[in-house]
Amino acid sequence: VGENPSPILSSQNHERFDPSQFQESIVQGLNQTGTDLEAVAKFLDASGAKLDYRRYAETLFDILVAGGMLAPGGTLSDDMTCTEFCLFKAQEDMETMQAYAQVFNKLIRRYKYLEKGFEEEIKKLLLFLKGFTESERNKLAMLTGILLANGNISASILSSLFNENLVKEGVSPCFAVKLFKSWLSEKDINSVAASLRKVGMDNRLMELFPANKRSCEHFSKYFTDAGLKEISDFARNQQSIGARKELQKELEDLMSRGEPLKDIIAYVREEIKKNNISEQTMIGLIWSSVMSSVEWNKKEELVTEQAIKHLKQYSPLLKAFTSQGFSELTLLLKIQEYCYDNIHFMKAFQKIVVLLYKADVLSEEAILKWYNEAHLAKGKSVFLEQMKKFVEWLKNAEEGKRLALCHRWEMPKNAPRVYVAIKC
Repeated sequence: VGENPSPILSSQNHERFDPSQFQESIVQGLNQTGTDLEAVAKFLDASGAKLDYRRYAETLFDILVAGGMLAPGGTLSDDMTCTEFCLFKAQEDMETMQAYAQVFNKLIRRYKYLEKGFEEEIKKLLLFLKGFTESERNKLAMLTGILLANGNISASILSSLFNENLVKEGVSPCFAVKLFKSWLSEKDINSVAASLRKVGMDNRLMELFPANKRSCEHFSKYFTDAGLKEISDFARNQQSIGARKELQKELEDLMSRGEPLKDIIAYVREEIKKNNISEQTMIGLIWSSVMSSVEWNKKEELVTEQAIKHLKQYSPLLKAFTSQGFSELTLLLKIQEYCYDNIHFMKAFQKIVVLLYKADVLSEEAILKWYNEAHLAKGKSVFLEQMKKFVEWLKNAEEGKRLALCHRWEMPKNAPRVYVAIKC
């Protein structure tokens, strides 16, 4: 750079680890390019051919973020040349942070091998948060949010925020608020949720708080008050999903142990109250548990018989939680989905529905609604064809019942058959 060429550190003869010479070269270049981030990107692109980025990746990223090499804890090394032209000295606004994100993006696209080192750098910087000023933390949070939104780094870097000291001193949730605001300014909550799920971070957000504050209520209030209701709702939903998974596992255990149905029903009712779970949600969990609690025969001709026998046994449990039309419809959709996803059950669908109709779990209204308008697209033609004759029978039976009632209501009031008709 300039009149004095930068030292070439990638030479095979240069085996000694000497980050100071590397730092001087990068600092000199950044001082010349100044605040022109387009020029910075070009300088970094060209320098990669002369300097050993692979060996000195950590030094390179330290300089770009903090202006010089960082000592453990996040302070700048005193004996090294530093630059004012870095992320921490830049303006604290989204536009500037987006421009810096582009610098890193271009650098990593050009030198793909820096990708892993960059992610490790961000993890390290998050562990050093206590050593940075509030403004430096804010800039790092904004940059990290943008990088996460662009897919430049994985959400697994958030694990650094669960560091005990950062959590204890309230640094982690404060940083997370800035980070999520930045991320959500670039992407919607569904995209954020997908990134968190991909690396198993979706169920760990509560760990931003110390154990004595690790409750859904505290998390929800903190993030809602900070203007991040989407994150608050997401965490609440995740906790609810976690509770449902545990409940389903417990149900499967109760069934496999052969516990009496009355005890299982009592347990489920208690859980509905405790976790405020709707009957529609619960019937879906019960269906999944019932179908997971047995080893199914792989032969299509035998599995139907096995399913009918198994479901007959558990029909009182299903009946106890289908007191509403929506619950019945939910169950029908779950059955359709299950029979479609498990191909050897494809031919069993109609027999399962008829069994549950006879067991008073499913009403004709729910079956007709499912048939006429509320079915899923999955296996639709196969299942509607299977149900065709039974639905016709239901319609005729319904029509016949109505005619019989009308006819009987015309009889004298003292005729006992009227009461028979009403009972029907």
